[in-house]
Amino acid sequence: MSTNFRTIWTTPERDIEVIDQRQLPHEFVVVKLKTYKDADLAIRSMTVRGAPLIGATAAYGVFLAVRELIEKGHQGAFLDEAFSTLRASRPTAVNLFWALDRMQAALDEADDFLEAAWNEANLIVEQDIETCRLIGVHGLPLIEAIAAQKNGAPVNILTHCNAGMLGCIEWGTITSPIYQAVQKGIEVHVWVDETRPRNQGANLTAYELTKHGVKHTLVVDNTGGHLMQHGMVDLVIVGTDRTTRQGDVANKIGTYLKALAAKDNNIPFYVALPSTTLDMEINDGLREIPIEERDQNEVKYVIGKSAAGKIEPVLICPETTPAANYGFDVTPARLVSGLITERGICAASEEGILSLFPERVFKMYEPASKRPEYARKKAKRPT
Repeated sequence: MSTNFRTIWTTPERDIEVIDQRQLPHEFVVVKLKTYKDADLAIRSMTVRGAPLIGATAAYGVFLAVRELIEKGHQGAFLDEAFSTLRASRPTAVNLFWALDRMQAALDEADDFLEAAWNEANLIVEQDIETCRLIGVHGLPLIEAIAAQKNGAPVNILTHCNAGMLGCIEWGTITSPIYQAVQKGIEVHVWVDETRPRNQGANLTAYELTKHGVKHTLVVDNTGGHLMQHGMVDLVIVGTDRTTRQGDVANKIGTYLKALAAKDNNIPFYVALPSTTLDMEINDGLREIPIEERDQNEVKYVIGKSAAGKIEPVLICPETTPAANYGFDVTPARLVSGLITERGICAASEEGILSLFPERVFKMYEPASKRPEYARKKAKRPT
Protein backbone atom coordinates (compact mmCIF):
# COMPACT_ATOMS: atom_id res chain seq x y z
CA MET A 1 0.00 0.00 0.00
CA SER A 2 1.28 3.45 -0.89
CA THR A 3 1.63 5.00 2.55
CA ASN A 4 4.72 6.19 4.34
CA PHE A 5 3.53 5.35 7.83
CA ARG A 6 1.45 3.08 9.99
CA THR A 7 -0.81 4.30 12.78
CA ILE A 8 1.18 2.46 15.45
CA TRP A 9 4.77 1.21 15.42
CA THR A 10 7.63 0.16 17.68
CA THR A 11 11.02 1.76 18.37
CA PRO A 12 14.39 -0.02 18.75
CA GLU A 13 13.99 0.49 22.51
CA ARG A 14 10.65 -1.34 22.33
CA ASP A 15 8.63 1.72 23.17
CA ILE A 16 5.44 2.24 21.19
CA GLU A 17 4.70 5.26 19.02
CA VAL A 18 1.34 6.40 17.66
CA ILE A 19 -0.04 9.27 15.66
CA ASP A 20 -1.92 11.77 17.81
CA GLN A 21 -5.08 11.79 15.73
CA ARG A 22 -6.52 14.69 17.70
CA GLN A 23 -4.03 16.96 15.93
CA LEU A 24 -4.89 15.89 12.37
CA PRO A 25 -5.25 17.21 9.74
CA HIS A 26 -3.37 20.34 10.79
CA GLU A 27 -0.34 18.79 12.49
CA PHE A 28 1.33 15.37 12.34
CA VAL A 29 2.30 14.68 15.94
CA VAL A 30 3.83 11.45 17.24
CA VAL A 31 3.22 10.33 20.83
CA LYS A 32 5.48 7.81 22.58
CA LEU A 33 3.91 5.22 24.89
CA LYS A 34 6.27 3.93 27.58
CA THR A 35 3.83 2.51 30.14
CA TYR A 36 0.47 0.80 30.10
CA LYS A 37 -1.01 3.98 31.60
CA ASP A 38 0.24 5.86 28.54
CA ALA A 39 -1.59 3.33 26.35
CA ASP A 40 -4.73 3.64 28.46
CA LEU A 41 -4.66 7.44 28.20
CA ALA A 42 -4.10 7.27 24.44
CA ILE A 43 -7.28 5.16 24.10
CA ARG A 44 -9.42 7.19 26.50
CA SER A 45 -8.38 10.57 25.07
CA MET A 46 -8.88 9.36 21.49
CA THR A 47 -5.25 9.99 20.65
CA VAL A 48 -5.89 6.65 18.95
CA ARG A 49 -9.36 5.54 17.88
CA GLY A 50 -11.03 2.99 15.66
CA ALA A 51 -11.79 -0.52 16.91
CA PRO A 52 -8.78 -2.36 15.37
CA LEU A 53 -6.30 0.32 16.44
CA ILE A 54 -7.75 0.41 19.96
CA GLY A 55 -7.22 -3.34 20.17
CA ALA A 56 -3.63 -3.08 18.94
CA THR A 57 -2.85 -0.26 21.37
CA ALA A 58 -4.28 -2.24 24.26
CA ALA A 59 -2.20 -5.26 23.26
CA TYR A 60 0.97 -3.19 23.33
CA GLY A 61 -0.27 -1.74 26.63
CA VAL A 62 -0.11 -5.24 28.09
CA PHE A 63 3.46 -5.63 26.83
CA LEU A 64 4.39 -2.33 28.47
CA ALA A 65 2.77 -3.49 31.73
CA VAL A 66 4.76 -6.74 31.69
CA ARG A 67 7.96 -4.82 31.04
CA GLU A 68 7.28 -2.44 33.90
CA LEU A 69 6.37 -5.32 36.21
CA ILE A 70 9.69 -7.03 35.53
CA GLU A 71 11.91 -3.94 35.49
CA LYS A 72 10.48 -2.35 38.63
CA GLY A 73 9.77 -5.52 40.58
CA HIS A 74 6.04 -4.90 41.00
CA GLN A 75 3.81 -7.54 42.55
CA GLY A 76 1.76 -9.82 40.28
CA ALA A 77 -1.37 -7.82 41.12
CA PHE A 78 0.12 -4.99 39.07
CA LEU A 79 -0.59 -6.93 35.87
CA ASP A 80 -4.18 -7.63 36.91
CA GLU A 81 -4.61 -3.91 37.53
CA ALA A 82 -3.23 -3.16 34.07
CA PHE A 83 -5.70 -5.52 32.42
CA SER A 84 -8.61 -4.03 34.39
CA THR A 85 -7.58 -0.48 33.55
CA LEU A 86 -7.24 -1.18 29.84
CA ARG A 87 -10.57 -3.05 29.73
CA ALA A 88 -12.33 0.00 31.14
CA SER A 89 -10.86 2.44 28.61
CA ARG A 90 -13.60 2.28 25.93
CA PRO A 91 -16.81 0.25 26.41
CA THR A 92 -18.19 -0.17 22.88
CA ALA A 93 -15.35 -1.47 20.69
CA VAL A 94 -15.21 -5.26 21.11
CA ASN A 95 -11.71 -5.46 19.58
CA LEU A 96 -10.42 -4.06 22.86
CA PHE A 97 -11.67 -7.05 24.84
CA TRP A 98 -10.68 -9.52 22.12
CA ALA A 99 -7.11 -8.22 22.09
CA LEU A 100 -6.81 -8.24 25.88
CA ASP A 101 -8.17 -11.78 26.17
CA ARG A 102 -5.75 -12.88 23.48
CA MET A 103 -2.85 -11.29 25.36
CA GLN A 104 -4.08 -12.93 28.57
CA ALA A 105 -4.09 -16.34 26.89
CA ALA A 106 -0.58 -15.80 25.49
CA LEU A 107 0.77 -14.96 28.94
CA ASP A 108 -0.98 -17.93 30.51
CA GLU A 109 0.89 -20.25 28.14
CA ALA A 110 4.27 -18.52 28.42
CA ASP A 111 7.49 -19.13 30.27
CA ASP A 112 9.09 -15.90 29.04
CA PHE A 113 6.36 -13.35 29.74
CA LEU A 114 8.07 -10.37 28.18
CA GLU A 115 8.82 -12.07 24.87
CA ALA A 116 5.38 -13.67 24.76
CA ALA A 117 3.67 -10.29 25.21
CA TRP A 118 5.93 -8.64 22.64
CA ASN A 119 5.42 -11.34 20.04
CA GLU A 120 1.66 -11.59 20.52
CA ALA A 121 1.13 -7.83 20.26
CA ASN A 122 3.21 -7.70 17.08
CA LEU A 123 1.26 -10.63 15.65
CA ILE A 124 -2.06 -8.88 16.35
CA VAL A 125 -0.81 -5.87 14.37
CA GLU A 126 0.43 -7.88 11.39
CA GLN A 127 -2.76 -9.94 11.25
CA ASP A 128 -4.87 -6.79 11.27
CA ILE A 129 -2.99 -5.47 8.24
CA GLU A 130 -3.63 -8.66 6.27
CA THR A 131 -7.26 -8.77 7.41
CA CYS A 132 -7.90 -5.25 6.15
CA ARG A 133 -6.20 -6.02 2.84
CA LEU A 134 -8.50 -9.01 2.37
CA ILE A 135 -11.58 -6.92 3.21
CA GLY A 136 -10.58 -4.79 0.24
CA VAL A 137 -10.14 -7.83 -1.99
CA HIS A 138 -13.69 -8.98 -1.23
CA GLY A 139 -15.25 -5.51 -1.31
CA LEU A 140 -13.63 -4.50 -4.60
CA PRO A 141 -16.10 -6.45 -6.82
CA LEU A 142 -18.97 -4.33 -5.44
CA ILE A 143 -17.26 -1.21 -6.79
CA GLU A 144 -16.23 -2.93 -10.03
CA ALA A 145 -19.83 -3.99 -10.74
CA ILE A 146 -21.13 -0.45 -10.28
CA ALA A 147 -18.29 0.99 -12.37
CA ALA A 148 -19.15 -1.40 -15.23
CA GLN A 149 -22.75 -0.15 -15.21
CA LYS A 150 -21.68 3.51 -15.22
CA ASN A 151 -19.43 3.24 -18.29
CA GLY A 152 -16.53 5.16 -16.84
CA ALA A 153 -18.48 7.68 -14.78
CA PRO A 154 -17.27 7.94 -11.16
CA VAL A 155 -18.60 5.52 -8.57
CA ASN A 156 -20.00 7.70 -5.79
CA ILE A 157 -19.50 6.19 -2.34
CA LEU A 158 -20.79 7.75 0.87
CA THR A 159 -19.14 6.93 4.16
CA HIS A 160 -19.51 8.00 7.78
CA CYS A 161 -16.80 8.61 10.39
CA ASN A 162 -13.33 7.15 9.79
CA ALA A 163 -12.86 3.43 9.32
CA GLY A 164 -9.83 4.04 7.16
CA MET A 165 -6.23 3.19 7.81
CA LEU A 166 -6.20 5.73 10.65
CA GLY A 167 -8.71 3.58 12.52
CA CYS A 168 -6.69 0.43 11.80
CA ILE A 169 -2.99 -0.09 11.08
CA GLU A 170 -2.89 0.01 7.27
CA TRP A 171 -5.52 -0.17 4.49
CA GLY A 172 -8.51 0.41 6.77
CA THR A 173 -11.84 -1.40 6.43
CA ILE A 174 -14.12 0.88 4.39
CA THR A 175 -11.16 2.42 2.57
CA SER A 176 -9.48 -0.86 1.62
CA PRO A 177 -11.86 -1.62 -1.29
CA ILE A 178 -11.73 2.07 -2.28
CA TYR A 179 -7.92 2.14 -2.36
CA GLN A 180 -7.79 -1.11 -4.29
CA ALA A 181 -10.35 0.18 -6.80
CA VAL A 182 -8.31 3.33 -7.36
CA GLN A 183 -5.17 1.22 -7.82
CA LYS A 184 -6.99 -0.63 -10.60
CA GLY A 185 -7.82 2.63 -12.35
CA ILE A 186 -11.51 2.80 -11.39
CA GLU A 187 -12.86 6.32 -11.06
CA VAL A 188 -14.10 6.72 -7.49
CA HIS A 189 -15.53 9.71 -5.66
CA VAL A 190 -16.23 9.64 -1.92
CA TRP A 191 -18.80 11.74 -0.07
CA VAL A 192 -17.20 12.31 3.34
CA ASP A 193 -19.56 13.00 6.24
CA GLU A 194 -17.96 15.49 8.64
CA THR A 195 -19.07 13.21 11.54
CA ARG A 196 -19.89 15.48 14.43
CA PRO A 197 -19.04 16.02 17.18
CA ARG A 198 -15.36 15.07 16.81
CA ASN A 199 -15.37 15.46 13.03
CA GLN A 200 -13.47 12.26 12.25
CA GLY A 201 -14.70 12.42 8.67
CA ALA A 202 -13.53 15.99 8.13
CA ASN A 203 -10.31 15.61 10.08
CA LEU A 204 -9.26 12.04 9.34
CA THR A 205 -11.06 10.50 6.37
CA ALA A 206 -10.54 13.60 4.25
CA TYR A 207 -6.91 13.69 5.38
CA GLU A 208 -6.07 10.17 4.32
CA LEU A 209 -8.09 10.31 1.08
CA THR A 210 -6.08 13.41 0.22
CA LYS A 211 -2.85 11.55 0.99
CA HIS A 212 -3.91 8.70 -1.30
CA GLY A 213 -5.12 10.93 -4.13
CA VAL A 214 -8.76 9.79 -3.90
CA LYS A 215 -11.36 12.29 -5.13
CA HIS A 216 -13.71 13.29 -2.35
CA THR A 217 -16.10 15.97 -1.15
CA LEU A 218 -16.77 16.90 2.46
CA VAL A 219 -20.45 17.28 3.42
CA VAL A 220 -22.29 18.01 6.65
CA ASP A 221 -23.79 14.98 8.34
CA ASN A 222 -27.38 15.69 7.29
CA THR A 223 -26.60 15.89 3.55
CA GLY A 224 -26.58 12.15 2.83
CA GLY A 225 -30.34 11.75 2.42
CA HIS A 226 -30.49 14.61 -0.08
CA LEU A 227 -27.64 13.13 -2.11
CA MET A 228 -29.35 9.75 -2.20
CA GLN A 229 -32.69 11.22 -3.27
CA HIS A 230 -31.00 12.85 -6.26
CA GLY A 231 -29.10 9.79 -7.45
CA MET A 232 -25.72 11.07 -6.31
CA VAL A 233 -24.79 8.05 -4.18
CA ASP A 234 -24.19 4.58 -5.66
CA LEU A 235 -23.03 2.79 -2.55
CA VAL A 236 -22.75 3.36 1.21
CA ILE A 237 -19.93 1.67 3.12
CA VAL A 238 -19.44 2.15 6.86
CA GLY A 239 -17.38 0.49 9.55
CA THR A 240 -18.40 -1.01 12.88
CA ASP A 241 -17.10 -1.18 16.43
CA ARG A 242 -19.24 -4.16 17.38
CA THR A 243 -21.49 -6.47 15.34
CA THR A 244 -23.89 -8.92 16.97
CA ARG A 245 -24.50 -12.49 15.90
CA GLN A 246 -27.75 -11.46 14.21
CA GLY A 247 -25.95 -8.74 12.24
CA ASP A 248 -26.84 -5.58 14.15
CA VAL A 249 -24.08 -3.00 13.83
CA ALA A 250 -22.83 -0.44 16.36
CA ASN A 251 -21.01 2.39 14.62
CA LYS A 252 -20.46 6.11 15.02
CA ILE A 253 -23.56 8.08 15.96
CA GLY A 254 -25.51 8.97 12.81
CA THR A 255 -24.90 5.69 10.99
CA TYR A 256 -28.46 4.50 11.60
CA LEU A 257 -29.89 7.54 9.83
CA LYS A 258 -27.69 6.85 6.78
CA ALA A 259 -28.96 3.28 6.71
CA LEU A 260 -32.58 4.44 6.82
CA ALA A 261 -31.99 6.87 3.96
CA ALA A 262 -30.21 4.20 1.92
CA LYS A 263 -33.08 1.76 2.44
CA ASP A 264 -35.65 4.35 1.39
CA ASN A 265 -33.71 5.12 -1.79
CA ASN A 266 -32.76 1.51 -2.71
CA ILE A 267 -29.06 2.15 -2.30
CA PRO A 268 -26.86 -0.73 -1.08
CA PHE A 269 -25.62 -0.24 2.47
CA TYR A 270 -22.60 -2.39 3.35
CA VAL A 271 -20.59 -2.71 6.55
CA ALA A 272 -16.86 -3.48 6.30
CA LEU A 273 -15.44 -5.28 9.31
CA PRO A 274 -12.72 -7.59 10.53
CA SER A 275 -14.15 -10.68 12.22
CA THR A 276 -12.60 -9.47 15.46
CA THR A 277 -15.50 -7.00 15.74
CA LEU A 278 -18.05 -9.82 15.79
CA ASP A 279 -19.55 -10.33 19.22
CA MET A 280 -21.34 -13.67 19.05
CA GLU A 281 -22.34 -13.42 22.69
CA ILE A 282 -24.74 -10.58 21.88
CA ASN A 283 -27.92 -11.07 19.86
CA ASP A 284 -29.97 -7.87 20.12
CA GLY A 285 -27.66 -4.93 19.47
CA LEU A 286 -30.17 -2.27 20.45
CA ARG A 287 -30.70 -3.75 23.88
CA GLU A 288 -27.33 -5.30 24.65
CA ILE A 289 -24.54 -3.17 23.16
CA PRO A 290 -23.28 -0.59 25.68
CA ILE A 291 -23.27 2.89 24.11
CA GLU A 292 -20.48 5.17 25.24
CA GLU A 293 -21.51 8.64 26.44
CA ARG A 294 -18.73 11.18 26.20
CA ASP A 295 -18.03 14.66 27.56
CA GLN A 296 -20.64 17.24 26.60
CA ASN A 297 -17.92 19.73 25.68
CA GLU A 298 -17.16 17.69 22.56
CA VAL A 299 -20.57 18.84 21.31
CA LYS A 300 -20.47 22.37 22.68
CA TYR A 301 -17.04 23.20 21.27
CA VAL A 302 -15.59 22.74 17.80
CA ILE A 303 -11.83 22.52 17.44
CA GLY A 304 -10.30 24.04 14.33
CA LYS A 305 -7.51 26.14 12.92
CA SER A 306 -8.00 29.90 13.16
CA ALA A 307 -7.04 32.44 10.51
CA ALA A 308 -3.99 33.15 12.66
CA GLY A 309 -2.92 29.52 12.33
CA LYS A 310 -3.74 28.56 15.92
CA ILE A 311 -5.60 25.33 16.69
CA GLU A 312 -8.20 26.12 19.32
CA PRO A 313 -11.73 25.24 20.52
CA VAL A 314 -14.68 27.51 19.73
CA LEU A 315 -17.90 27.54 21.76
CA ILE A 316 -20.91 27.18 19.41
CA CYS A 317 -23.83 27.43 21.88
CA PRO A 318 -24.78 29.34 25.02
CA GLU A 319 -22.28 28.39 27.68
CA THR A 320 -24.99 27.14 30.06
CA THR A 321 -26.76 24.96 27.48
CA PRO A 322 -26.36 21.25 28.35
CA ALA A 323 -25.43 18.77 25.61
CA ALA A 324 -25.87 15.02 25.18
CA ASN A 325 -23.02 13.16 23.52
CA TYR A 326 -23.78 9.57 22.56
CA GLY A 327 -20.77 8.12 20.77
CA PHE A 328 -22.51 5.36 18.81
CA ASP A 329 -25.85 4.11 17.56
CA VAL A 330 -27.06 0.69 16.45
CA THR A 331 -28.16 -0.09 12.89
CA PRO A 332 -30.50 -3.12 12.78
CA ALA A 333 -29.47 -6.00 10.53
CA ARG A 334 -32.58 -5.53 8.37
CA LEU A 335 -31.06 -2.31 7.00
CA VAL A 336 -27.68 -3.85 6.13
CA SER A 337 -27.16 -5.18 2.59
CA GLY A 338 -24.19 -7.29 3.62
CA LEU A 339 -21.09 -7.62 5.77
CA ILE A 340 -17.71 -7.32 4.00
CA THR A 341 -15.20 -9.44 5.93
CA GLU A 342 -11.75 -10.90 5.40
CA ARG A 343 -13.37 -14.17 4.24
CA GLY A 344 -15.92 -12.68 1.88
CA ILE A 345 -19.32 -10.99 1.91
CA CYS A 346 -22.22 -12.46 3.85
CA ALA A 347 -25.73 -11.57 4.86
CA ALA A 348 -26.15 -9.60 8.07
CA SER A 349 -27.58 -12.55 9.98
CA GLU A 350 -26.40 -15.37 12.21
CA GLU A 351 -26.76 -17.80 9.32
CA GLY A 352 -24.77 -15.50 7.05
CA ILE A 353 -21.99 -14.95 9.57
CA LEU A 354 -21.68 -18.67 10.33
CA SER A 355 -21.49 -19.45 6.61
CA LEU A 356 -18.10 -17.67 6.60
CA PHE A 357 -17.09 -18.26 10.21
CA PRO A 358 -18.53 -21.66 11.20
CA GLU A 359 -16.18 -21.84 14.18
CA ARG A 360 -17.94 -18.84 15.66
CA VAL A 361 -20.95 -20.98 16.56
CA PHE A 362 -18.86 -21.20 19.73
CA LYS A 363 -16.88 -18.34 21.25
CA MET A 364 -13.86 -17.41 19.15
CA TYR A 365 -11.91 -17.24 22.37
CA GLU A 366 -12.62 -18.23 25.94
CA PRO A 367 -11.42 -15.84 28.62
CA ALA A 368 -8.42 -17.39 30.27
CA SER A 369 -9.97 -16.98 33.70
CA LYS A 370 -12.67 -19.50 32.75
CA ARG A 371 -10.32 -22.23 31.59
CA PRO A 372 -9.70 -25.13 34.03
CA GLU A 373 -5.96 -24.79 33.82
CA TYR A 374 -6.05 -21.04 34.58
CA ALA A 375 -5.07 -21.32 38.25
CA ARG A 376 -2.06 -23.46 37.44
CA LYS A 377 -0.92 -21.23 34.56
CA LYS A 378 -1.41 -18.03 36.51
CA ALA A 379 0.92 -19.34 39.18
CA LYS A 380 3.75 -19.13 36.62
CA ARG A 381 3.47 -15.35 36.36
CA PRO A 382 6.02 -13.06 38.01
CA THR A 383 5.05 -12.27 41.58
